[in-house]
Amino acid sequence: MTAVDDRKNLDKFGLQANANAPEGNDTSPNAHASGWVPIRDLHARHRHRILDHLLQLEEHDRYLRFGSHIQKEQLSKYVASIDFKRDEVFGIFNRKLQLIALAHLAAMPGVASQRGHAMEFGVSVLPEARGKGMGLRLFQHAITHARNRHASHLMIHALSENAPMLRIAAKCGATVEKDGMDAEAWLKLPPDTVGTHLDSSLQSLAAEVIYRVKHRVMHISDWLRLMLSAG
Repeated sequence: MTAVDDRKNLDKFGLQANANAPEGNDTSPNAHASGWVPIRDLHARHRHRILDHLLQLEEHDRYLRFGSHIQKEQLSKYVASIDFKRDEVFGIFNRKLQLIALAHLAAMPGVASQRGHAMEFGVSVLPEARGKGMGLRLFQHAITHARNRHASHLMIHALSENAPMLRIAAKCGATVEKDGMDAEAWLKLPPDTVGTHLDSSLQSLAAEVIYRVKHRVMHISDWLRLMLSAG
């Protein structure tokens, strides 16, 4: 496991990217990753938005996300089973307030005896939003939230063929362990700080405000179009 606590020149997440990770091309996780993107916290009332997002994924994308071929009924059960008190779910919305990228940060109580308190990260991005660094942004967001929940490790379980996801983890310094078709990436986390809690709170607040402003603007625009068409 890669230690991160004692490295120099750590980033804002308390981590340092893996210098030995392959750079890839312009569709790598770091492509277009500069700047801030609002990431909104999702709650139980958003289950239908989460399900709609997952249903928009193509069959192969669902296979990569869940590690097996999953049908609509299974997706519904998965979304219904999310424990929003134990886990965290967050997403990125486009200008039309469509959920284009979704992440699930889940507690892993069964791993406590092996690696401390671990949390698992899963992510999906709609095809039209790929190549813009959204998966990396969500992973970095998950790092902060996992630290604030006193997690010692962040884990990704993925198929070995899911190169983009494993590349994101490797670039953040995770150790990738492959076993046939399956792979696991383990990232050791530094402890939380006042800064990580403040950063998390401010980002959540800003994302919620931006979403509500966009929602209001969209409704006003629809109302104006309706008035103009009626006139």
